Amino acid sequence: MRKLLLTLGLAGLLTTASLAQSGPKNAIGLRFGGNAGLGTEISYQRNLSKNNRLELDLGFRNNDDYNATKITGIYQWVWNIEGNFDWYAGVGAAVGNYSYKYYGRSGKRYKDNGTFGLITGTVGIEYTFDEIPLQLALDARPELYLNDSYRDGLYIDFGVAVRYKF
Repeated sequence: MRKLLLTLGLAGLLTTASLAQSGPKNAIGLRFGGNAGLGTEISYQRNLSKNNRLELDLGFRNNDDYNATKITGIYQWVWNIEGNFDWYAGVGAAVGNYSYKYYGRSGKRYKDNGTFGLITGTVGIEYTFDEIPLQLALDARPELYLNDSYRDGLYIDFGVAVRYKF
């Protein structure tokens, strides 16, 4: 029994040491975007290798006249500028749904709902602090909408992100 516990303890210690040397593989936080997107999104990043990662963002917009939800997935390449500064670029896609209702000037009620898709990319810079597990990022995300009932054409969403790295 002692040998089993010693072996498990050693395996756990080696696993922890190897993870500590490679740095955090995950980050979660908020991305504050503009009106071209859905505004604030919950943002999650997962490192796939040293220079590649996947980012998933979940956005909501909800007010009296308009509701929308969007999930975006972006594959990113990351390059070091200097020290803790990196820049990144990526490609991805998103799907979502929307519904709206409003009254026009004549008092007529308009409403619509449906789903939409888009193709997106991203380019940005980020800084990761040494002392605390925090990442700050600034990016631009062009989005090409594929459904003209919701939006049609190209929009650019600028964002600032704050993420906790773990």
